[in-house]
Amino acid sequence: MKLVVFGLGYSAAVFARRMAPRAERIVATKRDPGTWSHPPLTENPVDGSIRDVGRLPSPSRGRWPERSGGPDGGQGARAEVGAGGAPPTPGPSPQGGGEARAAPLQQLVDAVMSEGGGSLVLRAFPGEEVALAADIAEADAILVSVPPGREGDPVLAAFAGAIAAAPRLRWLGYLSTVGVYGDHGGAWVDETTPPRPRKGRSDDRLLAEEAWLRLQREHGVPVHIFRIAGIYGPGRSAFDKLAAGTAKRIVKPGQVFNRIHVEDIAAVLEASLDRPRPGAIYNLADDEPSPPQDVIEEAARLAGLPLPPEVPLAEAGLSPMGLSFWGETKRVSNRLIREELGVELIAPTYREGLRAILRLRSE
Repeated sequence: MKLVVFGLGYSAAVFARRMAPRAERIVATKRDPGTWSHPPLTENPVDGSIRDVGRLPSPSRGRWPERSGGPDGGQGARAEVGAGGAPPTPGPSPQGGGEARAAPLQQLVDAVMSEGGGSLVLRAFPGEEVALAADIAEADAILVSVPPGREGDPVLAAFAGAIAAAPRLRWLGYLSTVGVYGDHGGAWVDETTPPRPRKGRSDDRLLAEEAWLRLQREHGVPVHIFRIAGIYGPGRSAFDKLAAGTAKRIVKPGQVFNRIHVEDIAAVLEASLDRPRPGAIYNLADDEPSPPQDVIEEAARLAGLPLPPEVPLAEAGLSPMGLSFWGETKRVSNRLIREELGVELIAPTYREGLRAILRLRSE
């Protein structure tokens, strides 16, 4: 199988790593493939624009730095999904303890090399459109994890024709957000719920979804839409914020959020790839929408760290983007991924997810 990944961000790198044993070749884009400098990426002697990571010696393991994100330490889907595709440069872990935890890109490199025979190629997008069009022509599967702008989806703008003409393509996944549903006052939503996003990032996502689905209807491209809840996993969880002293136990009565562990995202994408249903839309969320302060409390209990005091939302000092996470509440159903795709979540609630992260940190 030949896989093309547009936007090698956190979730996309974990998916690509999962697919490495099945892939003959993985092509992934970053804004600048040369910026990941551990090890320095070298030019291919045949095509100086290609950085072929899969043929380099495996570097030492790096660490994934803490990032701000969703309300309880995870990464909000609107902010994370395809956030330019550039993994952070490995650096010191904010959690202390000296644990070595490979960043998703490093894990992907290791997975490709351990399989032998496969290759991983990083390309710049924008910048290497001609080479990427040739990659698309050979692709069996494409994952799009690049955020749209006000002018639309950049991957569609550059490659709609190439994707529509790709002779081998049998699956295309587009990573979107549950933010397209808007505010439902805590009521349940599923894939049949009409979207009503606020103007801004989620509105852009919905317009991009509609453009991709139009390509499916008009040209038979096997498009699948994945609406993702708040993303968390190793290096992007409540543990990181607690250890860094930046966690806030913000309380807003009636507020709940769904989450999704990054490994569960990868599992759902693989299950869909194995059971294509062009035009399908799936919610990627856990079983239990929960108040964010409950997640902070459980993480503090598991890690033996001090519990931050409760802070009312009005006194939390959040940025406009941070406040945007709190401006809507809904409960997102994941029934379809369980019943149609047969996915059994490794983290059906935040409790299992936090314990899985803690186990990884202790290894």
